[in-house]
Amino acid sequence: MEQIIENVDVCIIGGSIAGNYLTYLLSKSNLIIAVIEEHKEIGLPFQCAGIISQKLTQLIDVPDDIILNRVKIAKIVAPSGKFIKLSGDEQPYIIDRIALDRWFYEKAKNNKKINYYLDEKFKSFKYIVKNHQKFVLIETSKRSLITKILIGCDGPLSTVAKLLGVENNIITATQIRIKGSFNKNEAMMFFDPRWKELFGWIVPEGKNNIYRIGLASAENVQKNFKIFLNRLGINIQDKLDQQGGIIPYGSMNKIAFDNILLLGDSACQVKATTGGGIVMLITGAKYAANCILKSFKENNFSKKFIKSNYEIPCSTAIGKQLKIHYLIRSVFERFTEDDFDTFFQIIKSSNVEQIISLYGDMDFPRNLVFKLLKNSMVFKFLLKFLKENPFLLFKLVKILIDQRI
Repeated sequence: MEQIIENVDVCIIGGSIAGNYLTYLLSKSNLIIAVIEEHKEIGLPFQCAGIISQKLTQLIDVPDDIILNRVKIAKIVAPSGKFIKLSGDEQPYIIDRIALDRWFYEKAKNNKKINYYLDEKFKSFKYIVKNHQKFVLIETSKRSLITKILIGCDGPLSTVAKLLGVENNIITATQIRIKGSFNKNEAMMFFDPRWKELFGWIVPEGKNNIYRIGLASAENVQKNFKIFLNRLGINIQDKLDQQGGIIPYGSMNKIAFDNILLLGDSACQVKATTGGGIVMLITGAKYAANCILKSFKENNFSKKFIKSNYEIPCSTAIGKQLKIHYLIRSVFERFTEDDFDTFFQIIKSSNVEQIISLYGDMDFPRNLVFKLLKNSMVFKFLLKFLKENPFLLFKLVKILIDQRI
C-alpha cells in the first residue's frame, strides 16, 4: 500500500506535555503542524508522580481542577529511619498529569492547520534537498511527511535523538495509587543505597485519602519496590492501580541540529534530584517556539541558527541548573547510611533548615547550594566527603567554573 506523503512546516514527535505545550505555543502562528503520537490517547499511559513546584502557575495558566493538592512539608527519610522535615514558601502542587497533558492538546487541536496523528509511530527521518534547500523526510507507521523542522519530544528513549547519535541514561520507575492514612500535607522521600539513583516517595493526592507511592532506580526496581512497600507495611494487592515508566538521568544533552531540535525528556531536560522536568521543559518550549518562529521568519534552519536561538538560551536558563541537580544527585548516590545520618544531624543542629526555607528551590538550586557551602559545618562535611570522592570534587570545580562563581 502506497503511503500518504504530506508537506508540513513543523513536525512534532510526541504528544505528551512537551509536544502539546509547544504545539499550543505555535498554534498562534500560521504554521502547518503535524504531531505524531504513538499512543491512542493523549496523556496515557500515566507515568508521573505529579509533584511540581508552584512556578508552574507562574509559567502557564493552569485550571483549578488540574491542581489536586498542595503540600506544605517535605519529609526526607534516611536509610536508618531518621528524618528531617523541611518547609518553606515552595509548597509544591500535586497535579492531575493526564489532565495537564490533555489541556494543551484540547487548546491546540481545533486549529485547522494542526493535525494530531494518534496511534502512529515515528520510524525514521532523512535529509533531502529540494530547490537548493534542506528538508527532513519523515517516515511513520502510516505516512511520509516532508517538513522544514522536526522536533523530538518522544521521551527518554527518543528515536529522534538516537538517530542523531544522542542517547539518554535512564532509570526505571514504578508507582501504585492506594488508599492510606499518611499525612496529607507531607510529601515523603525515602533514601537508600539500594535505590541510590533517586528515592522512594509517598505523594498525597489530597482527595479520598489516596496516595501515590513509588520508587525509581537503575537496577532491580521491582525487588527494591517490594522492599520499600514491606518497610511501609503496605500490601501491593491493596493498590487501586499501578503505573511504570522511565526517567532520563543526567544533564541536558545536545539539543540543536540542522532542521531539528530536541525538547523535554528526549533532551534530558529533567532534574536528576527528583526526576521531574515539567518546569524545565515548559521553559525550554518557550525558547523552542521563539526559535522556530524566528527560523521561518529568516528562512534559516541551520544547526548554528538553532543552537544560537535555542540551545544556548536553554543552557543559560536551565542547563546550568540541571548540572547542579546532577551534581547533588551524584553526591547523594555515594552517601552511606552513616553519611545520611551525619548530614541530617548537621541540618538539625545548625541554621541549615532556615537557609533551606529561605533559599530552597525545587527547580533552580544554584543559590541554595552556594548558601549552604558558606555554612561551616556543611562545608567541612562536604570537603571531607569530596576528598574521599575526587571525581565529584573535580565535577564540583568544573561546575563552579561553568557557573562563573
